[in-house]
Amino acid sequence: MSGEICEIFTWDEVASYSKAGKCTVYRLVAKKKIPAFKEGRAQRFTQADIDHWIKQQSTASRR
Repeated sequence: MSGEICEIFTWDEVASYSKAGKCTVYRLVAKKKIPAFKEGRAQRFTQADIDHWIKQQSTASRR
């Protein structure tokens, strides 16, 4: 591992960070558009994955 600390987000934090509604985040995760992983019974998200997803969305909207 490169020694970088990876921020882990909850549902609410992803919604706030991405400026999307919580329902939108649920829908996108269900469609496997946003990467998530399980931690116990809860789903979590890495900031790096969310940053990458946001970057992909902004690039796609420019086309």
